[in-house]
Amino acid sequence: MSFETIFRMDGRVALVTGAGFGIGRSLAQGLAAFGAHVICADCDLPGAEETAAMIRDAGGAADAIYVDVAQTQSVDGLFGEIGRLKGRLDILINNAGVSTGPRRLHELPIEDWDRLMGINLRGVFLCARAAIPMMLEAGGGSIVNISSIAGLTGYFPGAARLCVNYAASKAGVIGLTRQAAMEYAREGIRVNAIAPGWHGGTRLGGARLAALSPEALASLEATVNSRIPMGHRGVPDDLVGLAVYLASSASSYVTGQVIAHDGGWTAE
Repeated sequence: MSFETIFRMDGRVALVTGAGFGIGRSLAQGLAAFGAHVICADCDLPGAEETAAMIRDAGGAADAIYVDVAQTQSVDGLFGEIGRLKGRLDILINNAGVSTGPRRLHELPIEDWDRLMGINLRGVFLCARAAIPMMLEAGGGSIVNISSIAGLTGYFPGAARLCVNYAASKAGVIGLTRQAAMEYAREGIRVNAIAPGWHGGTRLGGARLAALSPEALASLEATVNSRIPMGHRGVPDDLVGLAVYLASSASSYVTGQVIAHDGGWTAE
């Protein structure tokens, strides 16, 4: 192995779901910067196209494709298009996800549970299920699932900041990650998860945050930041180094792991 190139992904094809904004956009740009041809997939196709254009403008290679990760037909169409465009898939970043408004369990509408689970957990399953045959054919690959510290620990500072559906979905992603890693380890497919903390610059809870008064928003920020040992939220670009590590040959002996990226939140 050449240590100078262990992070390089030249000649590899990577798919990033939820690539139209926030974390997905940063991860797509990061993989492209290290040589991957990135498929930017999102239900917000204009956002995905903007990400792909940003990558190409920076000298990288990218395409944009529409997908609704909760719908089998849409996922099948995405992977069919990847097969036609590139004929292979080496890296999958399962990033697409949503949240619903903050309610305690007994107040949570069933519709909110079902919608969120369809995207956050079913979507990860559907995309991994479609990606693995392509990776088996290629002789291996890397799957990185975006979970959350909400899947590792609860948080209730006297008012709902998260919902049980979000926490349950992200804990489910962790279980899926560990089991899939065991099932495909001998065939060269590595499966790991990143558990981000309270990162800003995403669309999670965007409508709810936009409805808050400046005073309420400042209070929320102060409460969250005071709980983070590093004293501040992360931003999407902070995740790029870890994602590149897990996607590249630099992590060739790493599988089945869940790595918190949270400024020390889960260290307490």
